Amino acid sequence: MTPAPSAPLSVVDIDLAEPGVFRRPGGAARNGPSGRALGLVRLHGRPLGTAEASGSGPDELWRALVAAARREFPETGWETGQRAGPDSGPAPGPGSAEAPAISVIVATRNRAGMLRDCLDSLLALRYPRFEVIVVDNAPADDSTEELVRREYAGGRPEVRYLREPVPGLARAHNRGLAETRGRIAAFTDDDTLVDPGWLAALAAPFVADPGTGCVTGLIVPAELETEAQLALERHGAFGKGYAPRTWSLRDPPPDPLFPFTAGRFGSGANMAFRTDLLRELGGFDPATGVGTPAHGGDDLLAFFRVIARGRALSYAPGAIVWHRHRRTPDALAAQAFGYGAGLGAYLTSALVHEPRMLPAFLRRLPGGVRYVLARGRARTGPAAGPAVAPDTGGGTGRGVTPSGIARRELRGLLYGPAGYLRSRYDEHRLRHRAGAR
Repeated sequence: MTPAPSAPLSVVDIDLAEPGVFRRPGGAARNGPSGRALGLVRLHGRPLGTAEASGSGPDELWRALVAAARREFPETGWETGQRAGPDSGPAPGPGSAEAPAISVIVATRNRAGMLRDCLDSLLALRYPRFEVIVVDNAPADDSTEELVRREYAGGRPEVRYLREPVPGLARAHNRGLAETRGRIAAFTDDDTLVDPGWLAALAAPFVADPGTGCVTGLIVPAELETEAQLALERHGAFGKGYAPRTWSLRDPPPDPLFPFTAGRFGSGANMAFRTDLLRELGGFDPATGVGTPAHGGDDLLAFFRVIARGRALSYAPGAIVWHRHRRTPDALAAQAFGYGAGLGAYLTSALVHEPRMLPAFLRRLPGGVRYVLARGRARTGPAAGPAVAPDTGGGTGRGVTPSGIARRELRGLLYGPAGYLRSRYDEHRLRHRAGAR
């Protein structure tokens, strides 16, 4: 369920098996919430979905959220207190003896305040073996390094600081990957809070199936305080659903563009890979990602290449990350353009890295175009919700509407191939200059 367009909503985390208990995004207890709220609703830890309700006090809000959950998720069987089927609970985390060591890589740039909140949530993880690697990407000052060394160095789990001087998210991730000690490399962003069970839920599919090369997880909003944040959430934001899924070439889904629809598999703010496989693939393409002319696509390309190499990719909704959406219309407009550009860059880079997939892409293209157009009409129609403010259609980003977000994504998509080629040219020049030294 997505929020109605009016006043801000508080975001809460509730479990139907724990009546009256509210938690904040990231797992901390929350006392006495009231007013309008969007709740992540769970049953015995398993996320069922989100429900919106209002209450003048915590007791009334709890009852209203439960009633909304009953309407939204009538098929789950939670009324009886039973788990809702064989896949109802979160995947059990591996025991200490079999838990693979995980390295969590957080790329950041000039956002020490947000990074502190992210690191605090990471240090509260319930997982026996992990480290945290902070990669400071082309920083303007030393504030991030000072934060990590002053408040987090020498602790347990270990938090290490690295600096990558060349801007680009893919470069920052590759810098962290080069220093990774864990068998699993997990990635999140500095504007997130992670759920205490995040790593355990990510690790479970890797332990269950040696053929799994990548696992992604659920991303839900950490706050819905501004019109821009509400608009993005109405547009669909990062939502990939609440059912576990697995994709592979051995068992393809009925999707006309599979495996090229990598955006359905997950997002870069919540992803993990077998370290040896990601290194075998060469890491992330430095000509993609935020901070380059391509604007993004680094995560999508990695997902695609995992599947193209014959490995499975699993989506584990129990692996929860809470994301702070962009707060202003201008930032949201730029983000929407960047998402579209990243998709166009990804499709171009996928064919560059895996040219043997070109015939399959051309076969799927006509059906894929029809699918994208139909999906675009569905997302920009009346069900997408009313405008946040009148949409000027200009480039300033003011007055973003759901249809305006879609248009900016389309502009970015059309730009994406050119952005990727420009980024590859810049990368070639950078390597040439480095080799000349």
